[in-house]
Amino acid sequence: MKPLKGFALAFSMLTIIPFFKVHDFFKGINGYSAMFYPLVGFIIGIILWKTSVFLMPYTPPIHLAVIIFVLWITLTGALHLDGLSDTIDGLFVPKERALEVMKDSHIGGMGMIFTLVFLLFKLSSIIYFDAYYLLPIILMLSRFNATLAIYFGNYIGGGMGLLAKEELKFWQVGVASLFVLLLTLFSSSFILLLLSFVTLILCAKFFSSRLGGLSGDIYGFIIEMSELVLLNYLIFTQLP
Repeated sequence: MKPLKGFALAFSMLTIIPFFKVHDFFKGINGYSAMFYPLVGFIIGIILWKTSVFLMPYTPPIHLAVIIFVLWITLTGALHLDGLSDTIDGLFVPKERALEVMKDSHIGGMGMIFTLVFLLFKLSSIIYFDAYYLLPIILMLSRFNATLAIYFGNYIGGGMGLLAKEELKFWQVGVASLFVLLLTLFSSSFILLLLSFVTLILCAKFFSSRLGGLSGDIYGFIIEMSELVLLNYLIFTQLP
């Protein structure tokens, strides 16, 4: 029962699709929820990929890319983008005030500017990206990074992130890792797994050095950066 509730919580948190509507962090399901992050990412990626397949015969390529971009943000409720903007705001204040600023519900000027730049970069990446069938892998790996960050990183915030940190067990990370590894090998995407892992290490090392650990907002930052890095790797490797 707890695994099902954990999946329902993960799906409710990471998407706006109203299948489960579970937003209560009951004791004992938060570790399962983090375990299912890669699966939820894979499902979102499947939706994006199948949407592109359906619309491709009827839609100009650039307009299709914009549709996928908008749907990508909409399905996730811009959750990770919110974390990205809050994290950026925290980088432009003294270290001792960073967490306070990141918890503020208002977006600061620097967060707004750099998030807009990030969105433009991501939109351009999707426009020149034509391997939509790899979106499930990209979204799976980026959320797997969040699972790894929760388990291995030092947590410096509160709320749901702290509950997930306390309840996520090594065997649950192992289950998520096995799922990711099998799909990565099946899709011949091992280099994407490696690159995603490198992105996680660099981000975690930077924020651990600057702030002493990771928070829920930083998990969102890591997810967004992982997606952007993987998209651009595939773009550059497709060039003649």
